[in-house]
Amino acid sequence: MKILFISMPSVHAIRWIETLKDSDYELYWFDVLGRGELKEQNFVKQFTNWKKRKIPYIKGEFFLSKKYPNIYEKVLPYLEITANEVLQKIILEIKPDIVHSFEMQSCSYPILKTMHKFPKVKWLYSCWGSDLFYYKNFKRHNYKIKNVLKRVDFLHTDCKRDFDLAIELNFSGKFLGVIPGGTGYKIKELESFKLPVSERKIILVKGYEHHVGRGLNIVKAIHSIEKEIQNYEVIIFGSHSKVIDYISENKLNFHFFHRHELSHNRLTELMGKSLVYIGNSISDGMPNTLLEAIIMGAFPIQSNPGGVTEEVIINNENGFLINDPESVEEIKENILKAISDLSLIENASIINQKIANDKLEYSQNKLKVIEMYKTIML
Repeated sequence: MKILFISMPSVHAIRWIETLKDSDYELYWFDVLGRGELKEQNFVKQFTNWKKRKIPYIKGEFFLSKKYPNIYEKVLPYLEITANEVLQKIILEIKPDIVHSFEMQSCSYPILKTMHKFPKVKWLYSCWGSDLFYYKNFKRHNYKIKNVLKRVDFLHTDCKRDFDLAIELNFSGKFLGVIPGGTGYKIKELESFKLPVSERKIILVKGYEHHVGRGLNIVKAIHSIEKEIQNYEVIIFGSHSKVIDYISENKLNFHFFHRHELSHNRLTELMGKSLVYIGNSISDGMPNTLLEAIIMGAFPIQSNPGGVTEEVIINNENGFLINDPESVEEIKENILKAISDLSLIENASIINQKIANDKLEYSQNKLKVIEMYKTIML
Protein backbone atom coordinates (compact mmCIF):
# COMPACT_ATOMS: atom_id res chain seq x y z
CA MET A 1 0.00 0.00 0.00
CA LYS A 2 1.31 3.45 -0.95
CA ILE A 3 0.29 6.32 1.32
CA LEU A 4 1.05 9.94 0.43
CA PHE A 5 0.84 12.25 3.45
CA ILE A 6 0.21 15.95 2.86
CA SER A 7 0.84 18.20 5.84
CA MET A 8 2.88 20.89 7.47
CA PRO A 9 5.91 19.56 9.43
CA SER A 10 4.09 19.68 12.78
CA VAL A 11 4.92 17.49 15.77
CA HIS A 12 1.48 15.90 15.57
CA ALA A 13 1.82 14.92 11.89
CA ILE A 14 5.30 13.55 12.59
CA ARG A 15 4.04 11.44 15.48
CA TRP A 16 1.17 10.13 13.35
CA ILE A 17 3.48 9.11 10.51
CA GLU A 18 5.87 7.44 12.96
CA THR A 19 3.15 4.98 13.99
CA LEU A 20 3.56 3.42 10.54
CA LYS A 21 7.36 3.23 10.70
CA ASP A 22 7.47 -0.56 11.10
CA SER A 23 4.57 -1.29 8.75
CA ASP A 24 5.06 -2.70 5.27
CA TYR A 25 3.41 0.36 3.69
CA GLU A 26 5.31 2.59 1.28
CA LEU A 27 5.23 6.05 2.87
CA TYR A 28 5.60 9.41 1.12
CA TRP A 29 5.30 12.98 2.39
CA PHE A 30 4.58 16.15 0.43
CA ASP A 31 5.76 19.34 2.16
CA VAL A 32 2.72 21.29 0.96
CA LEU A 33 3.77 24.56 2.65
CA GLY A 34 7.38 24.38 1.51
CA ARG A 35 8.79 24.56 5.04
CA GLY A 36 11.49 21.92 4.75
CA GLU A 37 12.00 18.22 5.32
CA LEU A 38 10.94 16.05 8.23
CA LYS A 39 14.14 15.39 10.16
CA GLU A 40 15.02 11.83 11.18
CA GLN A 41 12.22 10.43 9.01
CA ASN A 42 14.39 8.38 6.65
CA PHE A 43 11.67 5.73 6.32
CA VAL A 44 9.54 8.25 4.39
CA LYS A 45 10.29 9.51 0.88
CA GLN A 46 9.86 13.27 1.01
CA PHE A 47 8.93 15.79 -1.65
CA THR A 48 10.37 19.14 -0.55
CA ASN A 49 12.01 22.30 -1.95
CA TRP A 50 9.47 22.66 -4.71
CA LYS A 51 8.44 26.31 -4.31
CA LYS A 52 9.76 28.30 -7.27
CA ARG A 53 8.79 31.46 -9.12
CA LYS A 54 7.68 31.40 -12.74
CA ILE A 55 8.28 35.13 -13.12
CA PRO A 56 10.10 37.67 -10.92
CA TYR A 57 8.20 39.11 -7.94
CA ILE A 58 5.78 41.89 -8.88
CA LYS A 59 5.26 44.81 -6.51
CA GLY A 60 1.83 44.63 -4.87
CA GLU A 61 1.48 40.84 -4.76
CA PHE A 62 1.38 40.69 -0.95
CA PHE A 63 -1.25 43.45 -0.81
CA LEU A 64 -3.34 41.61 -3.40
CA SER A 65 -3.11 38.32 -1.46
CA LYS A 66 -4.38 39.97 1.73
CA LYS A 67 -6.92 42.42 0.30
CA TYR A 68 -8.34 40.37 -2.59
CA PRO A 69 -7.52 36.69 -1.88
CA ASN A 70 -9.96 35.32 -4.47
CA ILE A 71 -8.33 37.31 -7.27
CA TYR A 72 -4.86 36.41 -5.98
CA GLU A 73 -5.68 32.69 -6.08
CA LYS A 74 -6.64 32.99 -9.75
CA VAL A 75 -3.40 34.71 -10.75
CA LEU A 76 -1.08 32.68 -8.50
CA PRO A 77 -0.53 29.83 -11.02
CA TYR A 78 0.95 32.43 -13.41
CA LEU A 79 3.32 33.75 -10.75
CA GLU A 80 4.74 30.62 -9.14
CA ILE A 81 4.59 26.83 -9.12
CA THR A 82 1.56 25.71 -7.12
CA ALA A 83 0.94 22.80 -4.79
CA ASN A 84 -1.64 21.47 -7.26
CA GLU A 85 0.95 21.29 -10.04
CA VAL A 86 3.51 19.53 -7.86
CA LEU A 87 0.97 17.09 -6.45
CA GLN A 88 -0.15 16.11 -9.96
CA LYS A 89 3.45 15.17 -10.84
CA ILE A 90 3.85 13.25 -7.58
CA ILE A 91 0.65 11.24 -8.12
CA LEU A 92 1.68 10.37 -11.69
CA GLU A 93 5.14 9.33 -10.44
CA ILE A 94 4.29 7.19 -7.38
CA LYS A 95 0.64 6.26 -8.05
CA PRO A 96 -0.47 6.35 -4.38
CA ASP A 97 -3.36 4.25 -3.12
CA ILE A 98 -4.25 6.85 -0.49
CA VAL A 99 -3.68 10.58 -0.22
CA HIS A 100 -3.93 11.61 3.44
CA SER A 101 -4.11 15.35 4.16
CA PHE A 102 -3.84 16.72 7.68
CA GLU A 103 -5.66 20.02 8.31
CA MET A 104 -8.04 21.84 5.98
CA GLN A 105 -7.06 25.44 5.19
CA SER A 106 -3.32 25.07 4.49
CA CYS A 107 -3.10 21.43 3.46
CA SER A 108 -6.39 20.48 1.78
CA TYR A 109 -7.61 23.61 -0.01
CA PRO A 110 -4.39 23.79 -2.11
CA ILE A 111 -4.74 20.24 -3.48
CA LEU A 112 -8.45 20.07 -4.35
CA LYS A 113 -8.01 20.87 -8.05
CA THR A 114 -5.59 17.97 -8.49
CA MET A 115 -7.64 15.56 -6.39
CA HIS A 116 -10.56 16.22 -8.75
CA LYS A 117 -8.32 15.14 -11.64
CA PHE A 118 -7.71 11.79 -9.93
CA PRO A 119 -11.14 10.74 -8.65
CA LYS A 120 -10.07 7.11 -8.18
CA VAL A 121 -7.29 8.03 -5.73
CA LYS A 122 -8.74 7.61 -2.24
CA TRP A 123 -8.58 10.76 -0.12
CA LEU A 124 -8.43 10.63 3.67
CA TYR A 125 -8.70 13.95 5.49
CA SER A 126 -7.79 14.41 9.17
CA CYS A 127 -9.70 17.28 10.74
CA TRP A 128 -7.67 19.28 13.25
CA GLY A 129 -8.35 22.15 15.60
CA SER A 130 -10.56 24.89 14.20
CA ASP A 131 -10.69 23.50 10.64
CA LEU A 132 -14.49 23.29 10.57
CA PHE A 133 -15.83 24.85 13.78
CA TYR A 134 -14.28 28.30 13.27
CA TYR A 135 -13.89 28.63 9.52
CA LYS A 136 -17.40 27.45 8.61
CA ASN A 137 -18.61 30.86 9.82
CA PHE A 138 -16.92 32.70 6.93
CA LYS A 139 -18.66 32.63 3.54
CA ARG A 140 -15.49 32.14 1.48
CA HIS A 141 -14.19 29.37 3.74
CA ASN A 142 -17.58 27.70 4.08
CA TYR A 143 -17.72 27.33 0.29
CA LYS A 144 -14.20 25.87 0.14
CA ILE A 145 -14.77 23.48 3.06
CA LYS A 146 -17.89 22.08 1.41
CA ASN A 147 -16.05 21.55 -1.87
CA VAL A 148 -13.22 19.68 -0.16
CA LEU A 149 -15.54 17.52 1.95
CA LYS A 150 -17.61 16.67 -1.11
CA ARG A 151 -14.48 15.14 -2.72
CA VAL A 152 -13.02 13.53 0.44
CA ASP A 153 -13.67 9.78 0.67
CA PHE A 154 -12.68 9.13 4.29
CA LEU A 155 -12.66 11.25 7.43
CA HIS A 156 -10.77 11.04 10.71
CA THR A 157 -11.37 13.53 13.53
CA ASP A 158 -9.95 14.18 16.99
CA CYS A 159 -13.44 14.75 18.45
CA LYS A 160 -17.03 13.66 17.80
CA ARG A 161 -18.17 17.28 17.31
CA ASP A 162 -16.25 17.63 14.06
CA PHE A 163 -17.78 14.50 12.53
CA ASP A 164 -21.22 16.02 13.14
CA LEU A 165 -20.07 19.30 11.57
CA ALA A 166 -18.59 17.50 8.56
CA ILE A 167 -21.95 15.87 7.85
CA GLU A 168 -23.56 19.33 7.89
CA LEU A 169 -20.86 20.58 5.51
CA ASN A 170 -21.25 18.11 2.61
CA PHE A 171 -19.29 15.05 3.81
CA SER A 172 -20.95 11.83 2.70
CA GLY A 173 -18.00 9.44 2.76
CA LYS A 174 -16.92 6.94 5.41
CA PHE A 175 -16.08 8.09 8.94
CA LEU A 176 -13.08 6.21 10.38
CA GLY A 177 -13.48 7.27 13.99
CA VAL A 178 -12.03 9.53 16.67
CA ILE A 179 -8.28 9.27 17.36
CA PRO A 180 -6.11 12.03 18.92
CA GLY A 181 -4.31 14.13 16.32
CA GLY A 182 -0.90 12.91 17.47
CA THR A 183 -2.22 9.32 17.82
CA GLY A 184 -1.34 8.70 21.49
CA TYR A 185 1.19 8.75 24.30
CA LYS A 186 3.62 6.22 25.80
CA ILE A 187 2.05 6.52 29.22
CA LYS A 188 4.35 4.18 31.16
CA GLU A 189 7.44 6.05 29.95
CA LEU A 190 5.95 9.32 31.28
CA GLU A 191 5.20 8.05 34.80
CA SER A 192 8.63 9.04 36.15
CA PHE A 193 7.92 12.70 35.32
CA LYS A 194 4.76 12.88 37.44
CA LEU A 195 4.89 14.34 40.94
CA PRO A 196 2.31 13.49 43.64
CA VAL A 197 -0.49 16.09 43.85
CA SER A 198 0.75 17.24 47.27
CA GLU A 199 4.14 18.23 45.80
CA ARG A 200 2.85 20.20 42.81
CA LYS A 201 3.28 23.97 43.06
CA ILE A 202 2.89 25.16 39.45
CA ILE A 203 -0.07 26.80 37.72
CA LEU A 204 0.57 26.18 34.02
CA VAL A 205 -1.03 28.42 31.38
CA LYS A 206 -1.29 28.18 27.60
CA GLY A 207 -0.42 31.69 26.43
CA TYR A 208 -1.96 31.73 22.96
CA GLU A 209 -3.52 35.13 22.22
CA HIS A 210 -4.63 35.41 18.59
CA HIS A 211 -7.77 35.10 16.45
CA VAL A 212 -9.05 32.19 18.57
CA GLY A 213 -6.68 31.98 21.56
CA ARG A 214 -7.65 33.83 24.75
CA GLY A 215 -4.63 33.25 26.97
CA LEU A 216 -4.52 36.90 28.02
CA ASN A 217 -7.79 36.45 29.93
CA ILE A 218 -6.15 33.69 31.98
CA VAL A 219 -3.18 35.92 32.81
CA LYS A 220 -5.53 38.74 33.82
CA ALA A 221 -7.47 36.34 36.05
CA ILE A 222 -4.30 35.16 37.79
CA HIS A 223 -3.11 38.77 38.13
CA SER A 224 -6.31 39.57 40.04
CA ILE A 225 -5.64 36.83 42.63
CA GLU A 226 -1.88 37.27 43.10
CA LYS A 227 -2.11 37.17 46.89
CA GLU A 228 -4.23 34.01 46.92
CA ILE A 229 -1.79 32.11 44.68
CA GLN A 230 1.48 33.45 46.14
CA ASN A 231 2.57 29.93 47.13
CA TYR A 232 2.43 28.81 43.49
CA GLU A 233 4.73 29.41 40.55
CA VAL A 234 2.92 30.68 37.44
CA ILE A 235 4.38 29.46 34.15
CA ILE A 236 3.02 30.50 30.74
CA PHE A 237 4.09 28.64 27.59
CA GLY A 238 3.48 29.42 23.92
CA SER A 239 3.20 33.09 24.86
CA HIS A 240 2.14 35.53 22.16
CA SER A 241 3.35 39.14 22.31
CA LYS A 242 0.18 40.55 23.91
CA VAL A 243 0.58 38.17 26.84
CA ILE A 244 4.27 38.98 27.24
CA ASP A 245 3.58 42.73 27.04
CA TYR A 246 0.89 42.47 29.74
CA ILE A 247 3.24 40.57 32.08
CA SER A 248 6.04 43.10 31.52
CA GLU A 249 3.86 46.21 31.84
CA ASN A 250 2.38 44.98 35.12
CA LYS A 251 5.73 43.68 36.42
CA LEU A 252 4.20 40.30 37.21
CA ASN A 253 6.38 37.62 38.76
CA PHE A 254 5.31 35.07 36.14
CA HIS A 255 7.71 32.87 34.22
CA PHE A 256 6.90 32.81 30.50
CA PHE A 257 8.19 31.00 27.43
CA HIS A 258 7.94 32.49 23.95
CA ARG A 259 5.88 30.82 21.22
CA HIS A 260 8.39 28.15 20.15
CA GLU A 261 10.82 28.29 23.06
CA LEU A 262 9.64 25.19 24.92
CA SER A 263 10.11 21.76 23.36
CA HIS A 264 7.26 19.26 23.41
CA ASN A 265 9.20 16.99 25.80
CA ARG A 266 9.91 19.82 28.22
CA LEU A 267 6.27 20.87 28.17
CA THR A 268 5.17 17.32 28.99
CA GLU A 269 7.60 17.25 31.92
CA LEU A 270 6.19 20.58 33.14
CA MET A 271 2.68 19.12 33.00
CA GLY A 272 3.86 16.40 35.39
CA LYS A 273 4.90 19.04 37.94
CA SER A 274 1.81 21.26 37.58
CA LEU A 275 -1.14 21.24 39.93
CA VAL A 276 -3.41 23.06 37.48
CA TYR A 277 -3.33 23.48 33.71
CA ILE A 278 -5.43 26.21 32.03
CA GLY A 279 -6.23 26.54 28.32
CA ASN A 280 -8.71 29.05 26.91
CA SER A 281 -9.94 29.75 23.37
CA ILE A 282 -13.07 30.60 21.43
CA SER A 283 -12.42 27.76 18.96
CA ASP A 284 -10.49 24.50 18.91
CA GLY A 285 -10.74 20.82 18.26
CA MET A 286 -9.69 18.47 21.04
CA PRO A 287 -6.68 20.38 22.46
CA ASN A 288 -3.57 18.20 22.56
CA THR A 289 -2.35 20.12 25.59
CA LEU A 290 -5.58 19.19 27.39
CA LEU A 291 -4.90 15.52 26.67
CA GLU A 292 -1.33 15.93 27.91
CA ALA A 293 -2.60 17.51 31.15
CA ILE A 294 -4.95 14.54 31.61
CA ILE A 295 -2.09 12.06 31.12
CA MET A 296 0.35 13.93 33.36
CA GLY A 297 -2.07 14.48 36.26
CA ALA A 298 -2.45 18.26 36.01
CA PHE A 299 -5.99 19.37 36.87
CA PRO A 300 -7.45 20.79 33.62
CA ILE A 301 -9.40 24.04 33.40
CA GLN A 302 -10.37 24.34 29.76
CA SER A 303 -12.73 26.27 27.50
CA ASN A 304 -15.43 24.24 25.76
CA PRO A 305 -16.04 25.66 22.25
CA GLY A 306 -18.82 23.78 20.50
CA GLY A 307 -19.00 21.28 23.35
CA VAL A 308 -15.75 19.55 22.39
CA THR A 309 -14.01 19.58 25.79
CA GLU A 310 -17.01 18.01 27.51
CA GLU A 311 -16.34 14.90 25.43
CA VAL A 312 -13.57 14.12 27.95
CA ILE A 313 -14.12 16.52 30.88
CA ILE A 314 -17.13 16.24 33.20
CA ASN A 315 -17.38 19.60 34.92
CA ASN A 316 -16.51 19.48 38.65
CA GLU A 317 -15.36 15.85 38.38
CA ASN A 318 -12.16 15.51 36.36
CA GLY A 319 -11.71 19.19 35.52
CA PHE A 320 -13.50 22.51 35.12
CA LEU A 321 -15.10 23.78 31.94
CA ILE A 322 -14.79 27.47 31.05
CA ASN A 323 -18.22 28.34 29.64
CA ASP A 324 -17.34 31.90 28.61
CA PRO A 325 -13.75 32.24 27.34
CA GLU A 326 -14.08 36.04 27.47
CA SER A 327 -14.91 36.04 31.20
CA VAL A 328 -11.89 36.82 33.37
CA GLU A 329 -14.11 36.48 36.45
CA GLU A 330 -15.18 32.91 35.59
CA ILE A 331 -11.57 31.84 35.01
CA LYS A 332 -10.54 33.44 38.33
CA GLU A 333 -13.27 31.59 40.23
CA ASN A 334 -12.29 28.28 38.64
CA ILE A 335 -8.64 28.71 39.66
CA LEU A 336 -9.53 29.60 43.25
CA LYS A 337 -11.94 26.68 43.46
CA ALA A 338 -9.30 24.26 42.18
CA ILE A 339 -6.43 25.24 44.50
CA SER A 340 -8.74 25.24 47.54
CA ASP A 341 -9.82 21.61 47.04
CA LEU A 342 -6.87 19.22 46.73
CA SER A 343 -9.11 16.21 47.33
CA LEU A 344 -11.03 17.11 44.15
CA ILE A 345 -7.73 17.29 42.27
CA GLU A 346 -6.66 13.91 43.70
CA ASN A 347 -9.91 12.29 42.59
CA ALA A 348 -9.70 13.97 39.18
CA SER A 349 -6.22 12.56 38.61
CA ILE A 350 -7.53 9.03 39.27
CA ILE A 351 -10.39 9.52 36.78
CA ASN A 352 -8.05 11.06 34.22
CA GLN A 353 -5.52 8.24 34.58
CA LYS A 354 -8.25 5.80 33.56
CA ILE A 355 -9.18 7.99 30.56
CA ALA A 356 -5.51 8.08 29.59
CA ASN A 357 -5.13 4.30 29.80
CA ASP A 358 -8.40 3.60 27.97
CA LYS A 359 -8.24 6.19 25.17
CA LEU A 360 -4.83 7.81 24.90
CA GLU A 361 -2.30 5.00 25.11
CA TYR A 362 0.08 4.94 22.15
CA SER A 363 0.21 1.22 21.39
CA GLN A 364 -3.60 0.93 21.34
CA ASN A 365 -4.03 3.92 19.05
CA LYS A 366 -1.19 2.75 16.82
CA LEU A 367 -3.21 -0.40 16.07
CA LYS A 368 -6.26 1.77 15.33
CA VAL A 369 -4.25 3.87 12.87
CA ILE A 370 -2.93 0.81 11.02
CA GLU A 371 -6.43 -0.65 10.93
CA MET A 372 -7.73 2.65 9.51
CA TYR A 373 -5.68 2.27 6.34
CA LYS A 374 -6.64 -1.40 5.99
CA THR A 375 -10.30 -0.33 6.15
CA ILE A 376 -9.72 2.18 3.36
CA MET A 377 -8.17 -0.43 1.08
CA LEU A 378 -10.99 -2.90 1.74
